[in-house]
Amino acid sequence: MLADDAVLFREGMARILTDVGFTVTGQAGTGAALLGLVRADPPDVAVIDLRMPPGFAAEGIETAAAIRASAPGVGLMLLSQYVEVHHALRLMTEFDGGVGYLLKDRVSDLTAFGTDVRRVARGDTVLDPELVARLVARRRERDPLDALTDRERAVLGLMAQGLSNAAVAADLHLATKTVEAHVTSIFTKLGLVQHEREHRRVLAVLTFLRA
Repeated sequence: MLADDAVLFREGMARILTDVGFTVTGQAGTGAALLGLVRADPPDVAVIDLRMPPGFAAEGIETAAAIRASAPGVGLMLLSQYVEVHHALRLMTEFDGGVGYLLKDRVSDLTAFGTDVRRVARGDTVLDPELVARLVARRRERDPLDALTDRERAVLGLMAQGLSNAAVAADLHLATKTVEAHVTSIFTKLGLVQHEREHRRVLAVLTFLRA
């Protein structure tokens, strides 16, 4: 299902998703309308504009939160014209997987966009590469990531995009076991111990985003 107040963009999005193998079961111009559609017939994934009427602020995330509360199995892909770190942090901290945040420009790469939507539907987390790149470039005093090597920071940056160890290995042209060793080192340097109620991979990405 889709939600965007711009009719032309919404119709174009429906066509794109259909072309890459999805069935679009509903469209809406507001968050409230989308929520009604989802409650009546939950889809596998909802693609939601971040800024919609009436305030054009964070209605998309509020709608996503309401959908997650009423239909927790629905994947949530947020689209925006802007990179906003605080919205990405909210998705990472308040939603237990099955969420994505992409710039609308990414839609132009049909294959990649279709893959990202499917990952969100499977329960993975997807962050826009530009968001991750900006976060990598930002540095603050007493940055908790200072202890990491350049390679470990690169691995963590790809983890933040939602990539698995195997996918990270392919991107960096490394063996999967080498990536696994880097991930273990990242956990150790960030002080993330194994805990049955906490996912160290998610905690590492949160540390990355907050830094």
